[in-house]
This record gives sequence, C-alpha cells and structure tokens, in this order.
Amino acid sequence: MTKSYLISKLAGFESEVFSCIHLDNQHQVIAYEELFYGTIDGASVYPRDVVKSCLQHNSAAVIFAHNHPSGVSDPSRADEAITKRLKTALETVDIRVLDHIIVGGSHTTSLAERGLL
Repeated sequence: MTKSYLISKLAGFESEVFSCIHLDNQHQVIAYEELFYGTIDGASVYPRDVVKSCLQHNSAAVIFAHNHPSGVSDPSRADEAITKRLKTALETVDIRVLDHIIVGGSHTTSLAERGLL
C-alpha cells in the first residue's frame, strides 16, 4: 500500500522530488511532505532541514521516498549515502528511519528490503 501511494504521488514528476512520510510511535501516518525538488537527475537533500521537519511533525519514525524520472528505480551510490547520513542525523533525536523507497515509473525499490538500511 505504501509503495502504491508513493507511485501515485511521485511517478508523474519530470524532476526529482524527495519526500518524507512522518509516522507516530505506532507507525501511523502523521503527514506526507515533499521536502526537496531537484533536476532530472538529482535533488539536494539537507539533513538539517529533514531533522527540523521531523521534529516539527513530532515524528517517531519516517519513510523517505524520491523518484527517478528516468523510470529506473535502482538506487545510486548517492541515494545510499544520503540515506545513511539522514539515518545517523535522526538517530541523535531518537527518530527511526524505516525505509527509503525509490519510485521509477510504476516500479519501486526499497532500500530496507535490499538490506541497505
């Protein structure tokens, strides 16, 4: 269900969009938020702004997502690196990163399912 939702939200963009699903301590959705907008092949993601947004929503956990306008949902090394940076930053304020899902057209790739979290 989460993957279908993210496809509906992100698949239509012609440039990269990085988003966050904010969750409470029961993993119920608090909010969906599009945080950063980029170009056709990248978006700058700032950990400070992600932490700030999570604290404003009082998130206990999050699921990150972004699209690949190319239609290929395979994660890049940059995707893996920013996920690790965000996970480290959020651990300092006791917020769990449950997944980072990449949307490529009608396909998705879960970094958690690939063991990359």
